[in-house]
Amino acid sequence: MTGIALLLDLLKRTQGTSSSPVAISLHSYGLFSAGAAASAAAAYIAASRPFTSTAVFRYGRIPVAYCDAGETAAWNESYIPSLRSATENTLNDESIKYKIKEYPIELRPLFSAFQLKSLALTSLRSFLLFFLPLLEPRHPTEDDDDLLQDVPEERRVDLVVPFQNTIKQIIRETSIVTIRRVLERLAVHHCSQRTAWKLLKDVSKSAKRKAERDMPAYVFFVRVSRTTFRGHALGVVASWIVQIIIEFYRYCVRKPNSDNENLSRAEKIRLFRNKVYSTTVKCTSSLIFASIGAGIGALLHPSIGQWIGSALGDFAGPIIAIVAFEKLQIEL
Repeated sequence: MTGIALLLDLLKRTQGTSSSPVAISLHSYGLFSAGAAASAAAAYIAASRPFTSTAVFRYGRIPVAYCDAGETAAWNESYIPSLRSATENTLNDESIKYKIKEYPIELRPLFSAFQLKSLALTSLRSFLLFFLPLLEPRHPTEDDDDLLQDVPEERRVDLVVPFQNTIKQIIRETSIVTIRRVLERLAVHHCSQRTAWKLLKDVSKSAKRKAERDMPAYVFFVRVSRTTFRGHALGVVASWIVQIIIEFYRYCVRKPNSDNENLSRAEKIRLFRNKVYSTTVKCTSSLIFASIGAGIGALLHPSIGQWIGSALGDFAGPIIAIVAFEKLQIEL
């Protein structure tokens, strides 16, 4: 800008002191305008410096050209927003309603089944399962009435067998939970983060989040059932593994007793194969009916209803499978 002004001043002085016909003709016809002077100044600056890319790096900045030589350029903040204002406008945009979906994975302790609270609940449930039937009153029959009249002694209750069954049930449930924790760690290390999150997430909390999205009832039922199927799969697989180990020990490892002492090795293998098939059918039906029951229960209450429906379906699934196979006259 300063060079252009000096050049114009020099031309005016030359016009006053010189009588060159070229200068007079240029002034008389007005052909030497401000735009021509700007072009001449730009050509002079370009000629005085080498036409290489080092000009940009040597002077430390990229040159900016202005379209009007008589005006000074100024930044219009309303027209060119700053980086901070652009970022704030982007973050405050109402079109962005949902954040990027995250997949938090929370692994429970490996031996969580042996913690005080979990072990106490498992023991209480096992004792009630095998000792409550002993408290049921037995209605005497006609033969019992005759015997009671002759022998007024009280009938003794055997507590050894229920106690043994209770201990076996506690070992079985703690083994299932521990194997499930192992399977969860295998899923985290060998599956994608998204798949592992679907297998490990809390199904009741997921059903509660789905209920807040105001989706149709049938869509809600399908999605809760699908989520329950995924979240319940590792537990069913762990139960299947424990049951197969028990059956393998019963038919292939344990010493012969009065029940299987006369069985051949091929017969034992056949019985073990049938037990594997039966256990697979029962576990599969348990998983399917638990998912269906969770979807139905979630329609009544997203969290508690889902949990109750899943538990009822898990219990009723094997029973329904046994009844169905009996109706079809298929050995299970």
